[in-house]
Amino acid sequence: MANHDLILGQNHHLALGQNQQLMLGHNHHNLGHGRTHLHDLGMEQVHDPKLGLGHPHDHELSLEQAHDHDENDGHHYERGNELDMDDKNHRDSHQLSIPALNHEFALAVSNELAVSDNQELDDNLELAMDQSQEMEIEPAEDITVQEPDYVVTTPPVLQARTLAVSANHELHVGQEFPDVKSCRRALRETAIALHFEMQTIKSDKTRFTAKCATEGCPWRIHAAKLPGIPTFTIRTLHESHTCGGIAHLGHQQASVQWVANSVEQCLRENPNYKPKEILEEIHRVHGITLSYKQAWRGKERIMAAMRGSFEEGYRLLPQYCEQVKRTNPGSIASVSGNPTDNCFQRFFISFRASIYGFLNGCRPLLGLDRTYLKSKYLGTLLLATGFDGDGALFPLAFGVVDEESDENWMWFLSELHNLLEVNAENMPPRLTILSDRQKGIVDGVEAKFPTAFHGFCMRYLSENFRKEFNNTMLVNLLWEAAHALTVIEFEAKILEIEEVSQDAAYWIRRIPPRLWATAYFEGTRFGHLTANIVESLNSWLLEASGLPIIQMMECIRRQLMTWFNERRETSMQWTSILVPTAERRVAEAIDRACTYQVLRANEAEFEVISHEGTNVVDIRNRCCICRGWQLYGLPCAHAVAALLSCRQNVHRFTESCFTVATYRKTYSQTIHPIPDKSLWKELSEGDPNASKTVDIVINPPKSLRPPGRPRKKRVRAEDRGQAKRVVHCSRCNQTGHFRTTCSAPI
Repeated sequence: MANHDLILGQNHHLALGQNQQLMLGHNHHNLGHGRTHLHDLGMEQVHDPKLGLGHPHDHELSLEQAHDHDENDGHHYERGNELDMDDKNHRDSHQLSIPALNHEFALAVSNELAVSDNQELDDNLELAMDQSQEMEIEPAEDITVQEPDYVVTTPPVLQARTLAVSANHELHVGQEFPDVKSCRRALRETAIALHFEMQTIKSDKTRFTAKCATEGCPWRIHAAKLPGIPTFTIRTLHESHTCGGIAHLGHQQASVQWVANSVEQCLRENPNYKPKEILEEIHRVHGITLSYKQAWRGKERIMAAMRGSFEEGYRLLPQYCEQVKRTNPGSIASVSGNPTDNCFQRFFISFRASIYGFLNGCRPLLGLDRTYLKSKYLGTLLLATGFDGDGALFPLAFGVVDEESDENWMWFLSELHNLLEVNAENMPPRLTILSDRQKGIVDGVEAKFPTAFHGFCMRYLSENFRKEFNNTMLVNLLWEAAHALTVIEFEAKILEIEEVSQDAAYWIRRIPPRLWATAYFEGTRFGHLTANIVESLNSWLLEASGLPIIQMMECIRRQLMTWFNERRETSMQWTSILVPTAERRVAEAIDRACTYQVLRANEAEFEVISHEGTNVVDIRNRCCICRGWQLYGLPCAHAVAALLSCRQNVHRFTESCFTVATYRKTYSQTIHPIPDKSLWKELSEGDPNASKTVDIVINPPKSLRPPGRPRKKRVRAEDRGQAKRVVHCSRCNQTGHFRTTCSAPI
């Protein structure tokens, strides 16, 4: 039992603290009073550093007595004095044992038990009451202990906490349990709560015997199964201890399963509950200290029961694909394994709502990116993401592969091409694809999308440039060159870079500007210079990347489903012609155009004069010599001035993807929920269109070391010679790294 237990037990024992007991027992000094055989007890103040009770009115202890009480009886307590009991039903003697020194006791007048002095009542305080007797506490007269150390005072009220009547850890002969597991669980909880360790002597389907693990301690228990039913009952119990409990901080009975059972409810309410928080909670509630690894394993056991194991995720992938296509008709979902051992290799998925929205409402722009998974078997998540009219990310397709390689990128782009080819009637004439400079992507785009414009993501380009030339000013000039709309502006920025570093200018010129610079790029990027998809999705994608594969895809599907619904409802409240971001840009262009002078050459061609210079605008071909109209899909300030001069509606000269009507079409379809995995088999059996691929067994992949040279960490001079802390990986059971950075094959 915890150190702060208050017990009124079967033998009338009242215990305060760990080794401080107020006992009313048998075979001791006589304690008597008039015609009653139970007493009114009020304790006003106890200076116990481990026990504090709050306001007297919040802690009333009232146990009714069936016999008559004589209210005029006086009770005088004095250390070592004996009082006779008149009741013939209680011939046994009772002893009053005062706790340690400097503790003050007084009998209250208001039927309450109050213990204070700036102390808190431990959460584990328990009050166990003998069920066979009833007690009623009445007002008692002023009685003091005749010792100088004990003084009757009126304590200040500091806290208030209800005393709960409980017998969770009380064992007795004849006590029954539903089965042997419940019996073992109850005994384990008792051993942990009472701070002693238990050693199992015999445990099988019909009996369970255990003793105290301390040598020579007489505590022993034996339970056996009742005939014909699974119920277990305690047959023998020697409940006295002579060992004094355990002295160390851990506990032999605090197994991983016990940890899992202790924090199961917390994890169900908050799956992000960290092992460190689990350790703190177990120490606070149970007073024992466990290792981090034990807490982590306990959490993993509960999470596996809640979400399924990593191995089960791969095994159920074929069934999951069938459920995606059944619940979201028109969607694409496929999985393939190694032909020799059926180990997982590739998984591709794209929902029908995403396909329809991309082809009918998004900008003709596609970004490619990847993120490395942090699950047990590692792997890589490949993403193909579009951009809606308002500039938000619009995920189109996902692929999971065992490793990132040129071959797997070629496969992903092939699946992506097949997806778009099926809906070729809605395909934009020329697609623009953004990615990094990885060879597999470059070759895949060239092979599968030969007519597409391929641009390099500036984020990857600037990172490589920064590694080569650690100069912030040069990096800023590189970005300015990338944003330049005209060739003249671009070359001016390159000359500035060359003045600072000729090597940097040479490094830049080796990369064809048509692949990254806005001024030379032939396609339409709509102002998007980066394809930093993962960084934009990092808030929820990072958490999903550590889940089993089906749970990860379900997390992604739920996020997409929520996005579609929220954006659909939000767009219904818009009253403008263009989406908010486009509406703001056009409004800014109109404000600037008011100061421009416009000269008309013919029905389509205009000359616009501003303080920046002269620009030629052709409203028939929707182009301006500044290239702003062509590159962003929205009329620039020069084009707006020309349109206003001939009384044209500016909104009619924007790309259709920027209109609210098109935006609503983007999110018009619904991503439907997928039922729980326990129903998949039954639903597939009732579906005549279900394919036979569900019979394919997919095994977990053989985890491979990520590509590239292993990253090395520089050791500072001041750290040399110091002893390093040994860390342990819970994934591969090796030392020297953590699970999050583990790349060892398993």
